[in-house]
Amino acid sequence: MFIQTKPGHNANYQEFFPGQAVLGKGQRHISADEAAEISPLACAIYGVEGVQTVTLLAESILVEKPEDTDWSELNTSIFSAIMAHFNSGKPVIAESEQGVDMDEEIVAQAKDLLATRIIPAVTQSGGDVEFHSYKDGNLYLKMQGSAFGMLTGITNMLKHYIPEIKAVVDHREALPRPGLDTEEGKAIRGLLQDRINPSIAAHGGHITLVDLQDDKAYVRLEGGCQGCGMADVTLKQGVAKEIMELVPRITEVLDVTDHAGGTNPYYQPS
Repeated sequence: MFIQTKPGHNANYQEFFPGQAVLGKGQRHISADEAAEISPLACAIYGVEGVQTVTLLAESILVEKPEDTDWSELNTSIFSAIMAHFNSGKPVIAESEQGVDMDEEIVAQAKDLLATRIIPAVTQSGGDVEFHSYKDGNLYLKMQGSAFGMLTGITNMLKHYIPEIKAVVDHREALPRPGLDTEEGKAIRGLLQDRINPSIAAHGGHITLVDLQDDKAYVRLEGGCQGCGMADVTLKQGVAKEIMELVPRITEVLDVTDHAGGTNPYYQPS
């Protein structure tokens, strides 16, 4: 067996390619505590002193090491562990775990990443974030304060480790709002996601389309935009203008944010 390696997204991560399928599809993060019960392969890799985390991918294994350890100290032992596993004939995932629903795995991985990597970073900057639900590739999070300004980074990290996640959005997006299912609603949401929110994220802001009713579009200003003295100017001179140009039937864009109380009077949070 010839094992190839590829650097991860930073120096503490490295991907190992055994030249054959690992999971075959998707990915699964295996913690050291659960490895013995869930994955013989992950268990073997955790047997190498210095290995911190193991994530099984479709064709490879992503391994994390401590910052003060060099890969040259670990590679040989990791190679040996991977080769020994595949030569043993043991399954990558224990038979008792192979029937676990994929959505359950995705939720478990998302919660683990939130707890270990994302929440600590968000709370340091004065915000908060927690898991709400997962459905059809969309991960819904409850976010407060600076979390909205960090949404791009949060999304990139979650999608990097969990490719099945297509989008990371505020949990209130999961509430039933018929106007969002129209072509106009989808177009406005695309405008906000692709053009407007990236431009205001640097200031910690985020704007969400709440609903469309007749000729009105209802939006909610979040993060740095909530309570900002310039929020009305930003909405009227920038966002509203772009929305009405994109969807001419919209003649009014209304802000439903409670800028003083920090709550949403149009749809109460669930």
